[in-house]
Amino acid sequence: MSASDFAAYIAGLPRVLAGAAALFRDADDRVLLVEPNYREGWALPGGTVESDDGETPRQGARRETAEEIGLDVELGRLLAVDWVHGTARPPLAAYLYDGGVLGEQELKAIRLQEEELLSWRLVAREELAEYLPGALGRRVLAGLDVLADGTGAAELENGHRVS
Repeated sequence: MSASDFAAYIAGLPRVLAGAAALFRDADDRVLLVEPNYREGWALPGGTVESDDGETPRQGARRETAEEIGLDVELGRLLAVDWVHGTARPPLAAYLYDGGVLGEQELKAIRLQEEELLSWRLVAREELAEYLPGALGRRVLAGLDVLADGTGAAELENGHRVS
C-alpha cells in the first residue's frame, strides 16, 4: 500500500472524540464541579484529549485540570470509560480518573481559568443529578461507586453500566 493510499484509508476511518476528566472530592466526599462560561450547566475539571499531539487521556485530564483549576495533581486510577453517542458530533470516549481527596490547602489553592470558567463548588452525591443531568451525572455516580466498592473501572454507554 502506497503512502497516499494509506493516507486515504486513514482519512476514511470513522472519527471518535476523546475527553478526560478528574473526579476530585473533599473530606466530606463532596464532588468538585466547575461552571463553564461557554455553555449552560456544570462539569468536572477536564476536557478534550489533544490526541493529534500524542496526548493520552490521563495526560489530557491532568493538563486540563492544571489549566482549569490551577492544580497539577498526579491522577489516580481510571474509574470509568463512557461511550457517549453524539447527534451533532462524533461519539465521545470519556475517561474519568480519580483525582483524590483535596484537603483545605488544595481547595484554597484553586485558581479558575477565567477564559473558560465562572465558578466552582463542592456538591454532595445526593445533589449531583441537579448539577450534572444525563450521561455525565451517571458517569460521576459510577465513578463514586467504583471508589466506594473497590471494583475495577466501569464500562459505560451514555453513563449506563454495560458490564
